[in-house]
Amino acid sequence: MPCDHDHAPGHHHGHSHGYTPDRFDRAMAIGVGLNTVFVVAEVAAGFVGGSLALLADAGHNAGDVVGLLLAWGASRLARRPPTPRYTWGLRRSTIYAALANAILLLAACGGILLEAIHRLRDPVTVAGPTVVAVAGIGVVINTVSALLFLRGSGQDANVRGAFLHMAADAAVSAGVVVAGAVIALTGQTWIDPLVGIAITVAIIAGTWSLFRESVDLALDAMPRGIDPAAITGMLASIPGVTEVHDLHVWNASTAEISLTVHLVVPDSGSHRRVLALASEDLRSRFRVAHTTIQLECEEACQACSQRPAESL
Repeated sequence: MPCDHDHAPGHHHGHSHGYTPDRFDRAMAIGVGLNTVFVVAEVAAGFVGGSLALLADAGHNAGDVVGLLLAWGASRLARRPPTPRYTWGLRRSTIYAALANAILLLAACGGILLEAIHRLRDPVTVAGPTVVAVAGIGVVINTVSALLFLRGSGQDANVRGAFLHMAADAAVSAGVVVAGAVIALTGQTWIDPLVGIAITVAIIAGTWSLFRESVDLALDAMPRGIDPAAITGMLASIPGVTEVHDLHVWNASTAEISLTVHLVVPDSGSHRRVLALASEDLRSRFRVAHTTIQLECEEACQACSQRPAESL
C-alpha cells in the first residue's frame, strides 16, 4: 500500500494585523534615537550629580538600546528569503538576539550592584534636583517609546519584548524621580545606592525570565502555551487517523512555531482530506506557522524507525 508524505504550506508571519515591517522599522528608529540621546544625557548628569541611581538607570537604558538594535537587526535578517545554504532563512536570528540581550543586561546588573555596595560603605554627595529633572525626562521618553511598540506587542515576541522593556524603563525612571525628590528634601545620600540596588534587582527579575525563555527557544523547547498532549489528541481525533507519533514542536523564530509529525492513515483515499484538516487545525488552534506532516499506511508505520515501542 503506497504511503503519502506531504508538507503543509508554510505561513510566514511578519508583523501582522496592521503592524507592518515598515511600521516596525520606523518605531525602532524613533525608539533607538530617543533612547540613545537620553542615555548620553543621563550618563553625563549621573557623573555631574554623583548619582548612582541615574547611572544605574543609564546602564539599563543603554542595554535596552543595544537590545533594540539587536531586535531590529534580527528582524531584518528574519525577513530575508531562504537560500540553498540557509533553507529556513535567518528567522532564528531573533532568538539569538533575545539571548544576547538577556546576557548583556545580566552582566551590566552585576557591575551596578558592585558599585552600589561600594557606595553604601562610602556615600557620595548626590544632586537631588538634577536626578529628578533627568529621570523625569526619562519617564516621558520611555513612555513614548513603549507606545510605539504597543500595537504589535500582541503578535510578535520580538515586538513584545521591546514594548515591555520600554514600559519597565518608564516605571524605573519614575522610581528614580521619587528617590531624587527624597534626597533633595532630606539630604540622605544613602537613599541613592539603595534605589540603584532596587532598580538593578527589578531589572534582574525581568531579565531572568527573558533569559530562561530565550535559552528554551535556542534549545528548541516546546513553545510556551503549547500543550503537546492537546495537539496529539486533536490529530488523533481526525477521522481516519489511527496513530500519532514522532511529534516535534519548536520555535522557528520568536514569532513563528513549526511542527513535524507522523500520522498513520490506513485508507490512502482519505490522505488528502486528513492532511487538509490537520494543517488547518494546527494553524487555527495552535498558531503553527509551518507544518510538515508525514502520512503513513499501516505497513509503513510498522517499518517507521521513529515509531515508539508503544503507540501514543
